Amino acid sequence: MKNYLVVTAGYWAFTITDGAIRMLVVLYFHRLGYSPLEIAMLFLFYEFFGIVTNLVGGWLGARIGLNLTMQIGMALQIGALLMLTAPDAWLSVAYVMAAQALSGIAKDLNKMSAKASVKTLAGDGESRLFAWVAVLTGSKNALKGAGFFIGAALMEWLGFRGALRALAGLLAAALVATVILLPRGVGRMKSKPGFAQVFSNTPEVNWLSAARFFLFGSRDVWFVVGLPVFLSEALHWDFMQVGGFIALWIIGYGFIQAAAPKLIRNSRHGRGPGGGTARLTALALLAAPVGIALGLRWGQDPATVLIGGLIVFGIIFAINSAVHSYLILAYSDFDKVSMNVGFYYMANAGGRLAGTVLSGWAYQTQGLEGCLWWSAGFVLAALLLSLPLPEIASQGNPG
Repeated sequence: MKNYLVVTAGYWAFTITDGAIRMLVVLYFHRLGYSPLEIAMLFLFYEFFGIVTNLVGGWLGARIGLNLTMQIGMALQIGALLMLTAPDAWLSVAYVMAAQALSGIAKDLNKMSAKASVKTLAGDGESRLFAWVAVLTGSKNALKGAGFFIGAALMEWLGFRGALRALAGLLAAALVATVILLPRGVGRMKSKPGFAQVFSNTPEVNWLSAARFFLFGSRDVWFVVGLPVFLSEALHWDFMQVGGFIALWIIGYGFIQAAAPKLIRNSRHGRGPGGGTARLTALALLAAPVGIALGLRWGQDPATVLIGGLIVFGIIFAINSAVHSYLILAYSDFDKVSMNVGFYYMANAGGRLAGTVLSGWAYQTQGLEGCLWWSAGFVLAALLLSLPLPEIASQGNPG
């Protein structure tokens, strides 16, 4: 429990900086006169390098230990924060993209390490594993939303560079604490795995990873570009209203995710949820983008349709995501957990990147309704790819 709390606290500190740095970059570079497209491009490498990092990071964690890969992620994030304290003359698009690439690598190293560590720390108790990973994941999302507020507040209080230095100091303190308190070699395999082993040969891990790709693509295909632009252009919300609403949605989503074990109540006989729960929640999620798209098509009040639809989408999506996050650990053997988690989050990052790119194109050519129909298609793909997922027989072994 002590080690789990240390990992969770380190993850929390990192997540606050992750949300805050995004808000700081958006606000500061908008103030410098960057166009929305230029600002969006600043985050392109952040998403792209998440795919590469998850693939390599799981293999690295299996070789050197998850505590060390988590600490490397923290150190890289401190470097990314300090890079952005450079004079304005240095802050070209290429320079900031490089800093964001470093931050993206750091984020996915930290996330993969923290979540894979839970499998090792929780032991064989499947109900405890589901609860621990749900709390870790849900609290992370809530704190990322809070990080948006913290970033804006620090910028107002300390200025852009002062805020970055304060965040770097917070994360440095967390890094030192994890070095002192965590045991060495968490999650390290006894034999050194070859790089080819990063590609999973476990069918349920492959099916789950494919479903994860489309699940997160279904969110970002309308959430990243289409939703905030629609709220600004069609509903005439100002930037603070749009940013505040999205931040609150992410915080609420995180709380639902953390509460998922109690909400679905599927831990009979000490077991967590299985493939059936993943399919059921994907089927329920499909109704949300379809309902919002039809509501907009039929001329219902767009603000009511969107806010109500987002609440429903957020609740079901959070539960579905929490079930996925549990299943990847339950389907993984102890000595392969870091590589399986890395492979799985590579698919997660790929879905986010695909959704982000498609969101801009779909909104520009088909409007928000088009984004929502793309989202529905992605959810349907996630549902179909979940069909082969087995139930959990006992002690985390798939049945």
